[in-house]
Amino acid sequence: MKRTAPSHFPRIRELGLVVHDLPAEVLVYDLDRHEAHCLNQSAALVWRACDGKLAPVEIAHKLATELDAAFSEVMVLLALNQLEKIHLLEQPEAALAPFAGLSRRQMVRTLGLAAAVALPVVTTIMAPTPAQAGTCKHANATCSTGADCCSGVCQPGAPPKCVGG
Repeated sequence: MKRTAPSHFPRIRELGLVVHDLPAEVLVYDLDRHEAHCLNQSAALVWRACDGKLAPVEIAHKLATELDAAFSEVMVLLALNQLEKIHLLEQPEAALAPFAGLSRRQMVRTLGLAAAVALPVVTTIMAPTPAQAGTCKHANATCSTGADCCSGVCQPGAPPKCVGG
């Protein structure tokens, strides 16, 4: 098998992450950036295979063998592109440019509809700081939704006000 330059062997970032495995996905919290990422099964499989010893084509072959199903290098590159953007790989991968700027619709056209079902998907949310998470409004404070109020109840009116604690 043809080997590529060492910089093309992706490695997962291990420091500063809290990882929680769920049945069909993996949740990763980045302590440095205060971001939470949800990796679907395909993206999680690619991420876990990034040991710094395998090139993308080798990762695709490994996953296809383990799953006994088609897993193309294109899907691995797509996952690596997403993982690099959210800083879950040790170093940026210069070889991941094929999907830069492509929309999901364009990727589905490129990969085909059958492959779209197994597309690696990474969803990211910004976690609130402790001050943001702990801030709520008490009774009679002006609010816009129940989430603003400590009690969870925003009573409609002019202006709407928090009800209770």
